[in-house]
Amino acid sequence: MTLKNTLKTAISGLRVNKMRSALTVLGIIIGVAAIIAVMSVGKGAQNLILSQVSALGAKTIIVRPGREPKGPSDFSQLLSDSLKERDIVALKKKTNVPGLADLTPVLTAAESVSYLGETYRATILGASDLLSKILEIYPKEGRFFDEEAIKQKASVAVIGYKVQEELFGESEAVGERIKIKGRNFKVIGVLPRKGQLSMFNIDDTIIIPFSTCQKYLLGINYYHSILIQAESEDEVSQVEKDVKLTLRELHGIEDPSKDDFHILTQAEIAQRVETVTGILTWLLIAIAAISLLVGGIGVMNIMLVSVTERTREIGLRKAVGATNKDILTQFLLESVILTLLGGIGGIIFGTLLSLGGAFLLSRMVSLTWTFVFPISGCLLGVGVSAIVGLIFGIYPARKASLKSPIEALRYE
Repeated sequence: MTLKNTLKTAISGLRVNKMRSALTVLGIIIGVAAIIAVMSVGKGAQNLILSQVSALGAKTIIVRPGREPKGPSDFSQLLSDSLKERDIVALKKKTNVPGLADLTPVLTAAESVSYLGETYRATILGASDLLSKILEIYPKEGRFFDEEAIKQKASVAVIGYKVQEELFGESEAVGERIKIKGRNFKVIGVLPRKGQLSMFNIDDTIIIPFSTCQKYLLGINYYHSILIQAESEDEVSQVEKDVKLTLRELHGIEDPSKDDFHILTQAEIAQRVETVTGILTWLLIAIAAISLLVGGIGVMNIMLVSVTERTREIGLRKAVGATNKDILTQFLLESVILTLLGGIGGIIFGTLLSLGGAFLLSRMVSLTWTFVFPISGCLLGVGVSAIVGLIFGIYPARKASLKSPIEALRYE
């Protein structure tokens, strides 16, 4: 019996019980769709985070307090007070870090801001105008503060689009005074709508001189991080080494494993993001694959029922010359066809689900969440579903092929 005839017989067998075949396929569809959706959302999240990281620019280096976190217990190190004014002075010296173009300390706080009875909780960033250059955020109205404002610890602020909207509505904001933690700040600039950039939602942010933030809002003598800009991308690696050597010498550290600071570059952050999101995605895929296993067991169960119901058919086919191989091939094909149809249906359903998810996420988080069609996920889904069909179809097919034709014809 040719493979073509066996295939026709297998398809005819599936058509006899369309509803049962459809319900059997449903388990495979759900499993493959889950894999497609997880891979698509995972890749979309990775692209989003990487796009935010890239906003810092390839020439930017971030110095943070505390040693680099290796586990949950190390995250308390991020509250370290190891970065102080002496570090800023030392790093600015060309003899210490020749490739350094500029730097700014950064402080962050979350405070309620008020204006004529209107209140809004915003993120306060203490920095210099270097932050605006790195993130490429320039006021649409007014101006950014200068070095003189930092030296004088001036109470001036540049506010984000959302802050202006919540506090001033349609009124003019530049020149007005807002109150942060009991202190009046003069609004000298308003930023255009930007949304999420790097680690900050610029629209919800108020930027003030780091010296003002440090003394009047936080009352501390250290910095939360230092943003450094190298003169060129080629010098980033050397600047990173020079910064480490300078800080170690200043802090009296001889053993690098005891560093009380850690350094991040765009490349390092991107690599970590890819690693973490990759691990999480594959973990979720493994969980989603369980539904494929359940679907495979369903296929085997249905095929066993089908073998029992079609015992007389098997006997008749054997009586007219069908071999064990023909019967085995027929039932294996039925199993594989079911799972392949489930795989194709799962790809279609998973793609639509991912597309809808990307649309909803972009609306919910107000970010440009792009839909990513996971080609590898499609190949994985179809391949796994075919393998599931083979594995879970072998036992029922073998059981059918080993039936005695005489006993099969006697079966009622």
